[in-house]
Amino acid sequence: MSNGQTIKRALFDSLVKKILPGKVLVILGPRRTGKSFLLKQLLTVVNEKHLLLNGEDHTTVELLQNRRVSNYKKMLGDVRLLIIDEAQKIPGIGLALKLMVDEIEDLKIVATGSSMFDLDQDIGEPLTGRKNTFYLFPLAQMELNQLENSVDIKNNLEDRLIFGSYPELQKLGTHEEKAAYLKEIVNSYLLKDILALDSIRNSTKIHDLLRLLALQVGKQVSLEELGRQTGMSKNTVERYFDLLAKVFVIYRVQGFSRNLRKEIVKTSKWYFYDNGIRNTIIANHNPLHLRADVGELWENYLLNERLKFQSYKNVLVNNYFWRTYSQQELDWIEDRGGKLYGYEFKWSENKIPKAPSGWTETYPDADYAVINPGNYLEWITGDGGLPFVEIPVRKKPKDTEKKKAKEKKKVKKKLRPKKKSDRKK
Repeated sequence: MSNGQTIKRALFDSLVKKILPGKVLVILGPRRTGKSFLLKQLLTVVNEKHLLLNGEDHTTVELLQNRRVSNYKKMLGDVRLLIIDEAQKIPGIGLALKLMVDEIEDLKIVATGSSMFDLDQDIGEPLTGRKNTFYLFPLAQMELNQLENSVDIKNNLEDRLIFGSYPELQKLGTHEEKAAYLKEIVNSYLLKDILALDSIRNSTKIHDLLRLLALQVGKQVSLEELGRQTGMSKNTVERYFDLLAKVFVIYRVQGFSRNLRKEIVKTSKWYFYDNGIRNTIIANHNPLHLRADVGELWENYLLNERLKFQSYKNVLVNNYFWRTYSQQELDWIEDRGGKLYGYEFKWSENKIPKAPSGWTETYPDADYAVINPGNYLEWITGDGGLPFVEIPVRKKPKDTEKKKAKEKKKVKKKLRPKKKSDRKK
């Protein structure tokens, strides 16, 4: 990191505890997010004899494809900690790992992967009950807090909205260097990984699709419309989106509804795991004062940071957006602990919008908050690691308005002139 300092990743302590005999520890995440470096850090703490293999090395593939217990025992010798980086590159890796943990006593395995396509699919069923899976993302603000004070955080926010949070960026000084690094990631890693999946050959179509999607961040996406614009069928677009999600480029947020007649659930929103990747795809690293998409950048950034926080703190939650057919909406809904939390994201701190009436009427017990540059740090970092910190919630106006209306009615009744019949009484 900057000034030669290293950041302790938020997952570190949890990972150390999960390196166990007879278990496979799986670490998944985008390329270049620091998985290999994290493995080296883990080895300094675990401090036992180990074998480190790279799934992109043909020798590793040949070694593990000879699926015999005797072969694996010979390969390991007295080693009881096996580490495989980029394990998704090895055909049939799930069955190989199952055979090893089942047949070789006290063996601990750590496997990393930059794609859920092969690793999750191959490992999933064979290793049921034998694996623990964690996700590593680009640096989270809760991790960067180790190096940054409040002034640094404020000064670096614009940079994060434009260039994102990949670890290597912390070492680069100029905007030109950062833009060149991100371009290299997109062209040499992300697109390469996508094309390797499912024998896809047309990189132009993928890039066109990503560019169109990048321009619709925070909006509901129509697969049919994207298909028309790129000359692909809806099913092909859907398949490409699935692949892009499996290599950690994009993720989907679905609509929330308990009232199907009024609320939209059929369409989804899609976001990029990193702002820098999104901006590189649309070839725009302009500063914020020259951009028309600051709101979209702010929303994408907040959601990425919130997802990192939820994942690293192991928050049990379901995430959605909310929108009605009458155009009322909330950017983000969390359903956790039997309660609903609605959030609206605003780059400007000047205006704090009220909760939509449809939200307060349909879900009177739900909470509502506006996340802006004045309070976002609590929301994305948990205020120093607390399990969850609530943003102060704006009280729903419905009850107070009703109360005021009743009081006005009473006053009017008192002031109203009495009828003749009343005066006689």
